[in-house]
Amino acid sequence: MSGSNSNHNPHNLPTKPCVECGRAITWRKKWQRDWDSVKFCSEACRKRSKSRETGRK
Repeated sequence: MSGSNSNHNPHNLPTKPCVECGRAITWRKKWQRDWDSVKFCSEACRKRSKSRETGRK
């Protein structure tokens, strides 16, 4: 069977938790080079974390 690739099954993709909210982040092809540096599930979580670091609410 050509074309059957287990990498296309979304249940086999790696995940990790967002450091801000804990939501699962699922691996995406555009992150393949930077997967180790992906920390946030969204821009909103990234901004929330940044504002917390600077002491703003």
